[in-house]
Amino acid sequence: MDAKLQQDKAALREEIRARLEKRSDYHRSSVSKKCCALLREQRVWARAKSVLFFASLPEEPNLWPLLHEALAAGKVVALPRFISHTQGYGAAEVRDVHRDLALRKLKILEPSAACSEVSLNRLDLVLVPGVAFDLHGHRLGRGKGYYDRLLANVRGVKCGAGFDEQIVDAVSVGPLDIHLDCLLTPTRWVEIAKQASDKPICLP
Repeated sequence: MDAKLQQDKAALREEIRARLEKRSDYHRSSVSKKCCALLREQRVWARAKSVLFFASLPEEPNLWPLLHEALAAGKVVALPRFISHTQGYGAAEVRDVHRDLALRKLKILEPSAACSEVSLNRLDLVLVPGVAFDLHGHRLGRGKGYYDRLLANVRGVKCGAGFDEQIVDAVSVGPLDIHLDCLLTPTRWVEIAKQASDKPICLP
């Protein structure tokens, strides 16, 4: 990675980390509920028959209520699972959150080895965590590149999910960084225009 790009990303991670440290657990819970409510209103959610969720960390929105709703609605629900021989992530189906999940790579909940693999190009909607996002579909991850490699094989809608404090004017990206199709925060649903010259469509 270019040294300047690496420095820019590291600086932005520190900036966002400082913003999020000011948040209380109660505030995170409250605004996470707003994220869930806003996503429920979107056509992409209603139409999706298969959804890749993520097990949120404390600095990420908790979308777990939607996971339970998706299971109850008969959608195919999946979570990322680390694949040791590729040193990357794939998707595996979750049918029972109490039986199928365990702490694995990076101490994050993942589907167990018994869970069936879900082809990435079969997913209709992928909910993507991140450190920072901008309104042009650029995302800053944690620096390992795991999600970018996963997203490179996704044909469905790639939706970034974060708090309003994680939205910045511009995220510096490299050639391997995958652009998002839409962005969800507690207060905004943003559909990213396909043409670089177009403005993002921001819906309250």
